[in-house]
Amino acid sequence: MTTIIDKSQAGVNARQYHIGIAPGEVGTIALLPGDPFRVPLIAEFLTDVTEVAHNREHRTMTGWYKGKFITATSTGMGCPSTAIAVEELARVGVTSFIRVGSSAALQPGINPGDLLVSEGTLRNDGTTAAYAHPGFPAVPDLELTIALKNAADALAGAGSNGSAADFAVLSGINCSDDAFYAETPEWISQLNSLGILNVEMESSALFVVARLRKLRAGMICACSSNLVDGTSLYDHDAGKLMTGWQKSIEAALDAAVALDL
Repeated sequence: MTTIIDKSQAGVNARQYHIGIAPGEVGTIALLPGDPFRVPLIAEFLTDVTEVAHNREHRTMTGWYKGKFITATSTGMGCPSTAIAVEELARVGVTSFIRVGSSAALQPGINPGDLLVSEGTLRNDGTTAAYAHPGFPAVPDLELTIALKNAADALAGAGSNGSAADFAVLSGINCSDDAFYAETPEWISQLNSLGILNVEMESSALFVVARLRKLRAGMICACSSNLVDGTSLYDHDAGKLMTGWQKSIEAALDAAVALDL
C-alpha cells in the first residue's frame, strides 16, 4: 500500500530538518539575512547571545534587544531556501519576519549604503509559482512596513554626533529574481522603466509564504550597487555597505520593539 507524505504536517512540533531548530529555542520575531556570516553582525546588537544552530545555509542566533527576545536566521541565497526557512521557523514559533540584506538599485540617484524598504515585490521567481496563482501579490505587512520606514527615517535624521546622515531612505516596489547572472541589460532596463526601485532574490518567497501562513513579513535592505548608474560597493567602498547593513539591522530591531512583535 502506498503512503503519501503530507509535507504540510512533516516536522510539526519537532526539531526542523533544514534549520535544525526545535520549538522553544527561538522567539516570535526573526531577522533574516541571506548570508550566514551576517548573523553574527545582528548578534552584535544583542545581549545574552546564544548560537542555536548552523545547518547548511541556515545559521541561527538569539539574544535580547531593548527587552525583546530576537532571533536571527540566515536564509541562504534565493527563494527556495528562503521559503524553507520561513516555513520551518513558523513551525517552531516565529510569527513575524524581517529580511535584512543587500539589494541592487534600479533607479538613478540611489547610492550604495542607502536603505531600501519594500512596499511589494514583482515575482520573477519559480518558487512562489508553486505556492500561489501568478496574479497573487507578494506584499509585506503594512504596519510592519510603515514601522520599518519610520525607524529608518529616524536613524537617517539622527546622523552621527548630531550631523546629517550620509545615507538616504527610500521605499517602493522591488523585484525578486532567481538568476543573478541572467539579469541582462534589457531586463534591467525594463525594470527601470517600470519604476522598480531595486532587485534582490528572496522577498517574493518571504512575502507570499508569510501571507499564506498568516504571518507578518517586511524587508529593509542596504543598497549594494546601482545597476543603472554603474556603481557598486563590491568594487569601491565596502565600508558603506557594512554601515548600510548595520543601519538596516538597527531599523529592523527598532521596528520589532515598536510593534512588540
